[in-house]
Amino acid sequence: MVLRDLKENETELLKTFLYEAIFIPEGVKAPEKEIIEQPELKLYYEDFGTGSADHCIVADDDGKVVGAVWTRIMNDYGHVDDKTPSFAISLFKEYRGQGIGTQLMRKMLELLRKNGYKRASLAVQKANYAVRMYEKVGFKTVDENDEEYIMVCEL
Repeated sequence: MVLRDLKENETELLKTFLYEAIFIPEGVKAPEKEIIEQPELKLYYEDFGTGSADHCIVADDDGKVVGAVWTRIMNDYGHVDDKTPSFAISLFKEYRGQGIGTQLMRKMLELLRKNGYKRASLAVQKANYAVRMYEKVGFKTVDENDEEYIMVCEL
């Protein structure tokens, strides 16, 4: 497994991983793939690479991208201010639970630190098992609503 930067010609992969990032509770039917075309989700990938906080690291398993973590400053669910990049991360199901997500998160946090960012944020559904991983890499809950935690990692 190699962690590397997303290549310019791979930005379409963000759509795939955005769909994979949608948390689907046990027993709930997955939404149609077209859900990622909704305006509040398009902002995760549309014109990616044009913003100063647009960074993406992928997990490459022998030439196949199996996971991605990416950041950008956007008015998403995890938005805390206009200087703090928001995180998105996902892995194909068969690659989850192997520590790859933690490696991706740590590498991205280091990249943001090196680029002068003071903190990063994300939103995660309370029932999502990834909450523990986010806490392990340094995120802390700063706000919440009925369904989600808003988490921040001080860099």
